[in-house]
Amino acid sequence: MSTIWKLSFTGPSEPLYRAAERLDEVELSNLLSWSIIDEDHETTGSLELLFDAAPDEDSVREATGLKDGYEARAIILPEEDWVALSQRGLPPVLAGRFALYGSHDEPPPGKIAIVIEAGPAFGTGHHGTTKGCLIAFDALLEEGFNPVTVLDLGTGTGALAIAAAKVLPKASILASDIDPDSTAETARNAQKNGTPEIEAITAEGFDHVKLVGAKFDLIFANILAEPLVLLAAEIVAALNPGGIAILSGLLVEQEEQVRKAYEDKGVTVDAREPLDGWATLVVRKAA
Repeated sequence: MSTIWKLSFTGPSEPLYRAAERLDEVELSNLLSWSIIDEDHETTGSLELLFDAAPDEDSVREATGLKDGYEARAIILPEEDWVALSQRGLPPVLAGRFALYGSHDEPPPGKIAIVIEAGPAFGTGHHGTTKGCLIAFDALLEEGFNPVTVLDLGTGTGALAIAAAKVLPKASILASDIDPDSTAETARNAQKNGTPEIEAITAEGFDHVKLVGAKFDLIFANILAEPLVLLAAEIVAALNPGGIAILSGLLVEQEEQVRKAYEDKGVTVDAREPLDGWATLVVRKAA
């Protein structure tokens, strides 16, 4: 087994999530995986990065923006299953009626449990983004919302599509992502969770034969602020009358920019309670 290094930054939690967003946008040499562990679930946490070679702390600080006020510690991990080691500190994520958990845990009782392994991407639930989408979806279900056509745009791990499939057995559910690895992971997770009916496709935005001209009652778009703005017209056009889009992947300070892009298309936009510095917006198209 090759040597695995772990570089940890400890300090205030909210900037750690901002740093994690930057990791989705840059390439760090030899980075294998990362995770965030909240020590008190409110103020203090750790960003843990795994590398297959000795990390350059200065480069990581530059890439993440964690330059001041964060203690860094680098260690060589013992020769064991480093994937399991990285997941061990991540508890199940509870979001309304849903729970996301890793195979290292037991499924939480009394919840609609979805097994998703932790990893370096939106979609594991340990970002406030996926959790925020699930909480918003749960609230819509409580209102009696019953979509029959669902799109999970930028699906990542497939968690949102799987959640929809578990509670909407008659719905047609399509999951798309620009990254073919994510599409493959979504298909694997759908099988693992007993929702093989989900169709996963690789597509950039709406550039796919199955998306051109398609209409949906519900669209999840857990991506980033810039593509959310760029895709505003297409997302709104793809909603059926009375349809709803749940948007996340945006920081709280980006909320107004994204909200305006959608309100300019003639829809109403409601903000959910922020989670760990991340915002979730619910877009409603008139019936």
